[in-house]
Amino acid sequence: MPIRQMKENSEQHLVIKSHLQNTMNPVQRAPKTAQNGKGPPTAHEPHNSKQPHNQTLPPTKNRGRRRGRGGRKSDQGDAYIRPSSRPCTVAYEPLNPAAADLTVATSNGSIQNSHNFCGTEMGFPTSSKSFNFAPRPGYGQVGTKCIVKANHFFAELPETDLNQYDVTITPEVASRTVNRAIMAELVRLYKESDLGMRLPAYDGRKSLYTAGELPFAWKEFTIKLLDDEYGINGPKREREYKVVIKFVARANMHHLGQFLAGKRAEAPQEALQILDIVLRELSTKRYCPIGRSFFSPDIRTPQRLGDGLESWCGFYQSIRPTQMGLSLNIDMASAAFIEPLPVIVYVAQLLGKDVLSRPLSDADRVKIKRALRGVKVEVTHRGSVRRKYRVSGLTSQPTRELVFPVDDNSTMKSVVEYFQEMYGFTIQHTHLPCLQVGNQRKANYLPMEACKIVEGQRYTKRLNERQITALLKVTCQRPRDRENDILQTVQQNAYDQDPYAKEFGIKISEKLASVEARILPAPWLKYHETGKEKDCLPQVGQWNMMNKKMINGMTVNRWACINFSRSVQESVARGFCNELAQMCQVSGMEFNPETVIPIYSARPEQVEKALKHVYHSSMNKTKGKELELLLAILPDNNGSLYGDLKRICETDLGLISQCCLTKHVFRISKQYLANVALKINVKTGGRNTVLLDAISCRIPLVSDIPTIIFGADVTHPENGEDSSPSIAAVVASQDWPEVTKYAGLVCAQAHRQELIQDLYKTWQDTIRGTVSGGMIRDLLISFRKATGQKPLRIIFYRDGVSEGQFYQVLLYELDAIRKACASLEPNYQPPVTFIVVQKRHHTRLFANNHRDRSSTDKSGNVLPGTVVDSKICHPTEFDFYLCSHAGIQGTSRPAHYHVLWDENNFTADGIQSLTNNLCYTYARCTRSVSVVPPAYYAHLAAFRARFYMEPEMQENGSTGGGSGHSKSTRTGGESGVRPLPALKENVKRVMFYC
Repeated sequence: MPIRQMKENSEQHLVIKSHLQNTMNPVQRAPKTAQNGKGPPTAHEPHNSKQPHNQTLPPTKNRGRRRGRGGRKSDQGDAYIRPSSRPCTVAYEPLNPAAADLTVATSNGSIQNSHNFCGTEMGFPTSSKSFNFAPRPGYGQVGTKCIVKANHFFAELPETDLNQYDVTITPEVASRTVNRAIMAELVRLYKESDLGMRLPAYDGRKSLYTAGELPFAWKEFTIKLLDDEYGINGPKREREYKVVIKFVARANMHHLGQFLAGKRAEAPQEALQILDIVLRELSTKRYCPIGRSFFSPDIRTPQRLGDGLESWCGFYQSIRPTQMGLSLNIDMASAAFIEPLPVIVYVAQLLGKDVLSRPLSDADRVKIKRALRGVKVEVTHRGSVRRKYRVSGLTSQPTRELVFPVDDNSTMKSVVEYFQEMYGFTIQHTHLPCLQVGNQRKANYLPMEACKIVEGQRYTKRLNERQITALLKVTCQRPRDRENDILQTVQQNAYDQDPYAKEFGIKISEKLASVEARILPAPWLKYHETGKEKDCLPQVGQWNMMNKKMINGMTVNRWACINFSRSVQESVARGFCNELAQMCQVSGMEFNPETVIPIYSARPEQVEKALKHVYHSSMNKTKGKELELLLAILPDNNGSLYGDLKRICETDLGLISQCCLTKHVFRISKQYLANVALKINVKTGGRNTVLLDAISCRIPLVSDIPTIIFGADVTHPENGEDSSPSIAAVVASQDWPEVTKYAGLVCAQAHRQELIQDLYKTWQDTIRGTVSGGMIRDLLISFRKATGQKPLRIIFYRDGVSEGQFYQVLLYELDAIRKACASLEPNYQPPVTFIVVQKRHHTRLFANNHRDRSSTDKSGNVLPGTVVDSKICHPTEFDFYLCSHAGIQGTSRPAHYHVLWDENNFTADGIQSLTNNLCYTYARCTRSVSVVPPAYYAHLAAFRARFYMEPEMQENGSTGGGSGHSKSTRTGGESGVRPLPALKENVKRVMFYC
């Protein structure tokens, strides 16, 4: 392969791979540069406006030629070891033999030859686009070919260039709605004169777009707008605005055409953004826009969710560059909105009808304040005058006690008197507080019964269980119904009649895209030789444990049971424990049927005391030997108990725990017990099953040399929590060639920070000097301890990254992986494949013929293993959609995998088959899962770690428990984030998060 030059100057930062030696195939690798001959992504490029970005030499034609199923041939003379029936053992260059662990190369942990990818020491790299993501190596061929439909609609490109104008409105307006109203009035008044018959599209902020030039380069307009807050018959207030429109740039449609044809590497974002805004313009006027979706109570009748909320239906719309050209992605959407009720009715729904006749408690007041803060209300006591206000708070006193100054002489008047005298409005419920509206300095009081909630306000706070269940009922649609609704939405939107689409020359197809797909075969799974069934071939994404034994069943001799449920009698708990112990034995574990101490019953509020009692009593009984498992029976609604128990067990006592809900204890099912047994086995260090190809050394680019597979995810706090930290989790396989066991590490980082900060870090120690650490480094060391080998290949699945963050995440995190490797040994740079996993997208795949039962699973969804890498995928980059699971209800969402960086030269078949096969190794059930397990495990570990944050006092005086709400993070540490309590060593080593 020709080397991609990153810069013109002579200083080329190239990573040289360490030479791999293999006793069975003694071909030495030639030194190889990163990314198939390209240099690594540099975090900082020197700014030089004259230097073109596309200095890439063209790729050679035989780039995509295959060697076997997994590897891609490189022109640099690399000889990859081919998988065969040979044993998996390979001879490697030893690490520093003087040290048992991987050792630090230098005192500062730098890479010896070629380390400077990043101008700053793990700072925030700029999003340098002077390198490209991994190109598509060709298309997959493995699997049964079929046709599926996708919710993508072909969009014909306009031929004319599009113009962008800057808009300045004075006085400045914060509301997009008001901005749009100003611009609509300007177009109404001046379209046929000053605007030269142009119909512009407007983004609601600073940009205006036209399909042809306006007759001027700069012009100022004066627009008068009537304030609608004062009602139809009330006094009108006129506001005057100055609007300056100034030419900025022209978006070149030719560049977009070249990009879509695969002749240009970088997407012209400006052109895509303009087309997206144009196609959203009409819907923005018709519906309630939220993010990329549009909602309306008229699309479908809103459904009540309870507590004053209702669900609105709508649709998602986004323009996407694909191999078939431009595509409009349309999907159905639902969201929770606040019902446009009188505030008094809303409060009665929130707290119960008796609230109108009883005094409010402090807890009631807090609940109302939280629910209404930031909500827009309109007054109803002034006839046609419906002025709108935003609620800022709640008065601490009831309405009957409220007084305020009516003049400069501090003459006081009660709110009750004022409303009676001024508006003839008698306040009925004087025991309730008033709403505070406007700013805090000049508080305005409004009685609740004089206000109504304004329609069309999305509810952004957390929904309760009941509301989530009700919303899921609305959103859960069978594939055929969803497809019909999408088609109906496209017809209703009538893009062929859309004046904006017409103006800009955009034509949208009304047919779903037909796409070639393949159904990848399910992998054979290996179970223990002592079971009746030693191998298993899953059918339609599922199988069961009947007649099978876990391939590595663990031994549990010392265990205890703690019962936090009042309704579970000791005899019932004992019966459940016996059944579970029996199931563990049947499944292939050695499980002592007797607990170390009798089942201990405790109250949930004394969780810490009870756990410590069980821990110490057991230690006394076993003469200091640790418990191997704690079984906990919890009430069905247990509040913070679950989180508290996990935090105490995993960060304080070092106990592996398994929780079971009361309903399962009473209604014992074999399926439930079998699933719990699977979880217990992996939590105690076992393996349930492995891929037959893995232990037969037949997985391309995994079985040939020791390979570590990482999964990483960051979970962010919910909306409305503006101080809680984000939690990062990284898991990594700890066995080779099986790649089934994953150890996990977690850390807290700054609020909503997406880049994982603790992948690699250094700090100063007074004795040792500069010390290296971080999650990647620790997991590489633990792989070495567990397998006796150092990883010679890294596959990194990264979850939760949006497209806009691809460059930034890759630059930062690949650099951290490099530094972590180099800190362990000079020149230690195993090749990395970095894959982003996305679930939060809106592409859906539908069977070509819903009546053909052989092409769908029981739920009517496409079959597990359905993969698409053409037509609706990226024009040039290495991405694919994979539906690896069987649907249960609703429409399955395929996972979107985007290979950003690939130094291992995977073919399309290689990475697609590996990813699909891994989905059958998920430890917690006997089904293939929708997301590759390492990414799934990282998500579970990050979610678990939210429970580790110390509970703190909340606004209503109660503690947050383990629920992870309202946790302060501003305490010490350079980053201002309180570190999570450390996991105990014995917990770290196993899949505790399962």
